[in-house]
Amino acid sequence: MWTDKQRGIRVSQEELLCKNACGYYGNPAWQGFCSKCWRERARPDGAERQDTSSRPSNDGTPLTFSKFEEKKSTEKSRRINTMRRLFWGSPSPPKRQESSESHANVLKAFQSLEPGDFTGFLKILRSPPSQRLQSRCTAFLKTMEAYHDLPVQKQSDLVQDFYQSFAEYFSSFSEAQVTQIMEHVEKLIMTRLHKWVFCHDSCDDEQKDLALQRRIRSLNWVTPQMLSVPFPEKNTTVTGDPFLPAITAIIEMDAKRAPQDKLACVSKCSQHVFEALSSSSSEPANADDFLSGLIYVVLKANPPRLHSNMQYVIRFGLPHSLMAGESGYYFTNLSCAVAFIEKLDGPALNLSPEEFDGYMLRQPAPFARSKRLKVTTETQHLLEELQGRQEKLDQGVDALNVQLQKWVQTVNSQLDEATAQFALVQKEITAQAEHSEHSSSSHDTEQQGDDTEDQMVLLLSDKHAGPEVTEC
Repeated sequence: MWTDKQRGIRVSQEELLCKNACGYYGNPAWQGFCSKCWRERARPDGAERQDTSSRPSNDGTPLTFSKFEEKKSTEKSRRINTMRRLFWGSPSPPKRQESSESHANVLKAFQSLEPGDFTGFLKILRSPPSQRLQSRCTAFLKTMEAYHDLPVQKQSDLVQDFYQSFAEYFSSFSEAQVTQIMEHVEKLIMTRLHKWVFCHDSCDDEQKDLALQRRIRSLNWVTPQMLSVPFPEKNTTVTGDPFLPAITAIIEMDAKRAPQDKLACVSKCSQHVFEALSSSSSEPANADDFLSGLIYVVLKANPPRLHSNMQYVIRFGLPHSLMAGESGYYFTNLSCAVAFIEKLDGPALNLSPEEFDGYMLRQPAPFARSKRLKVTTETQHLLEELQGRQEKLDQGVDALNVQLQKWVQTVNSQLDEATAQFALVQKEITAQAEHSEHSSSSHDTEQQGDDTEDQMVLLLSDKHAGPEVTEC
């Protein structure tokens, strides 16, 4: 159940955090940085700052510090003007007076919104006091749809800037309230933009999806035992694959359109992984066990368009959803699992390079081979046992046949002797019968002569006596 073998999959909490030591979760897609640090590094002014900050002035301060600040302000103004042009169609927004009372009513309505009540959010957004916010969303959506041919990274920057500018309207709210509202905004915006920005033609997401699917398919021989994934023992009450709910949850991610809904599938999958691990042992699962279980789930599920779905969440999801919290931790582990699968080799599975190459060439999986070998060995032992029993049975039958033949011979000899004795007895009986008949005949003749003589004597006596005198 729990293996004592050294794991090939290990990850520490520090490895999941941003390389910039900002305290947020990093991601292999951002080369180990969080989304905030990655965007700051990716902007052109970052390179300008790195190139010029190393040249000190006479007083020890960088010569181009003021120029850098000016460059940063110019870049920020340019981005703001771009957003305004996207929202309003002109460099500056139209002047519209909004009463403080109307603004307060809008804020009060959004503050009373229940968590997760997306329908209530739409009702508030469509109400007359929220017309300005609704117009901003509508204008942004129309502009993004009109310029859907922009590079996907540019589209990502525009969406993230829109999130930031929209959140400024609720600057007086608490962080939790702003997060709740922005999650509704993200769902509203990205549900509409999904068909335009998901798996965009300007990137190679589709090719990477196919490559990742082929890679996972080629690793279908990897077993839970090789990944050191704890599985329930045969004598437990758990039946089937305990990771099946997690596999179903990760497959459902492709059917969702909003980034937060895709993240919810990742969180649901991860929670099912922890449940499956806890059902396999009374000991709590650690980070290594969770990552091993998540890798097994990805290999078993081979989710459709996994790379595109992850990139979609990275590009258009809210930054706080990936940088911190439970969803950020789970998504970071999923990214690590995909990176592990892409670089999987023999030592990570406690296999030699030759064994790993052999399995990749479609040789039987080690678990199936060992199972088949075990069945063959057990069958061979059973056959040997049956042969031994058959030999003993044959020996017993032979001994019984010998005893039976001896008994038949004994019975036959006794029967022959009895037959001979019976013949002698029968001969004696016949002789006695003949003798008895001869004796009986002589005796009858003599008896008959005696009777005749008696009758003659009686007759002569009657003649001399005369008639009988009767008394009166």
